[in-house]
Amino acid sequence: MQVNGTLINYYFHCRRQCYLHGNRLNLEDNSEIVMIGKAIHEEKAQGKDTEIAIENIRLDKLTAEYLTEVKKSDADMEASRWQLLYYLKVLKEKGIVRKGKLEFVEKKQTNKKIVMVELGAEEEQKLEQYIKEIEALLESDVVPEGIGKSQCKKCAYYEYCFI
Repeated sequence: MQVNGTLINYYFHCRRQCYLHGNRLNLEDNSEIVMIGKAIHEEKAQGKDTEIAIENIRLDKLTAEYLTEVKKSDADMEASRWQLLYYLKVLKEKGIVRKGKLEFVEKKQTNKKIVMVELGAEEEQKLEQYIKEIEALLESDVVPEGIGKSQCKKCAYYEYCFI
């Protein structure tokens, strides 16, 4: 499987989740949290300039100035940030340079949390390294251990890992 934004996100969130998803073990269709995230994306897609597919990535919103990635929660901001940086890198390789914007839509908040992200040379170098690490992880015959944190209970792979 070719590295994509979801795998980048999962790599930072949980290497086991990245490995399982990257090796086509998809348990997300039964996850209520994943369904909520998809509903948020569908709701956002009602406007213009929404969800664009380029190669193996799907961009939530692309304008003349920004690439916006919409997330349900800021629970794992670092994973979301690197996913957006990956998208900015793919766009840059296509000659499209944008700034990034992470938009977090919390369930019980009326105000959105917005975080600005820019792709610099240092981030590009780190992304290249992370992509190589993900490719090696996916090719491995060894399934990484689960992280065993409280966040695991909300994961679509929870039953696979712990039951």
